[in-house]
Amino acid sequence: MKDNYDVVVVGGGMVGAAFACALGNSGLSVAVLEKVMPEPFSSDQPHDLRVSALSIASQNILQSVGAWQGIIDRRACPYRRMRVWESQGETEFCSDAIDRSELGFIVENRVTQLALLERLETFGNIDLLCPAGISAIDYIPGNSRLQLDSGKTISARLLVAADGGQSRVRQAVGIGVTSWDYEQHALVIYIETEYGQQDITWQHFVPSGPQAFLPLTGNHGSIVWYNSPDEVRRLKKLSHAALRVEVMQAFPACLGEVQRIIATASFPLKRQHAQHYVKAGAALVGDAAHMINPLAGQGVNIGLLDAAALAQVIVEASDSARDITSLRVLQRYERMRRNENLKMMTIMDIFYRLFSNRVLPLKLLRNLGLGLAGRLTPAKNKIMRYAMGLEGNLPKLARGERIN
Repeated sequence: MKDNYDVVVVGGGMVGAAFACALGNSGLSVAVLEKVMPEPFSSDQPHDLRVSALSIASQNILQSVGAWQGIIDRRACPYRRMRVWESQGETEFCSDAIDRSELGFIVENRVTQLALLERLETFGNIDLLCPAGISAIDYIPGNSRLQLDSGKTISARLLVAADGGQSRVRQAVGIGVTSWDYEQHALVIYIETEYGQQDITWQHFVPSGPQAFLPLTGNHGSIVWYNSPDEVRRLKKLSHAALRVEVMQAFPACLGEVQRIIATASFPLKRQHAQHYVKAGAALVGDAAHMINPLAGQGVNIGLLDAAALAQVIVEASDSARDITSLRVLQRYERMRRNENLKMMTIMDIFYRLFSNRVLPLKLLRNLGLGLAGRLTPAKNKIMRYAMGLEGNLPKLARGERIN
């Protein structure tokens, strides 16, 4: 451990670790601070409740930083189809339509984090400090200081917040947020199904909120049940046997027979967006910068795009002997990502509010729209490519290009 670093990343989760890996061999000295090391992975253990639908852009980023093979060597479930429907109208997206072998992969968050941390330790310019609690943060542009619980103090020319929605770094830097809670919670249920490994993820809209299914490896899956906070609390209190009965009654027949419920968790739905992503000598990535409705599973994907964009800006500035802590340099990252993220957040909000509305004429229009979407092939393929991260204002790593 050094006393002084060019870059200190607070948070070694998926986004923070991916950003740090992208700085591997950059010539910059980097420290990653993480509170707790994730538990080791074993192929015969149950799936974790926390999973993400990684897009092709995310796969490209993870491949570019050398972590993708570590994910595949552990556990990942590719999916080729995505279906969305209400009572009448429906549309289904298929990877064949855009000449891809899959639309993405369902991966446990811990698997992704472990692969990234494993890769981190291969870089000579990066120190992974874990466990590393922080007792104090003194933000000074170009020379921020962090006092660790161990008593050690380290300094950072550039301080990067990858420490989640309640980011201490963001608060220390003095960047405010705009946020509101949605009127729903999500209940995540890890199940064993009668079907073998599936290649489809689906979302079914009902008046109480969406019902979603994510395939996992083998005959397992993760269902997400959006509902009112009171109803989610009621469901969560049920025994697994009683909850299984409720799931079978409420979910569509395409779920198949639920053999058993293995584990559950719940969380409130919240939107939050930082008023700025950067200040001199500081930058926010991932949930520290934004929290999005999980409806289409884009939270981790846009966080990884943040990581790739910030790394590109930092490496290019360093290579051209520009000050990586200057506001002018860092604002290039903000211009690359803030409006893109705001666009995705707004789309998810519109989608959420549109399908949460029970007014009959609007419901008929929704069903008509879903039906038309299934027939308008060029438009459907355009939406699919955008969601997969194959189009749009993408950083180099998301396109599979090198930055150093």
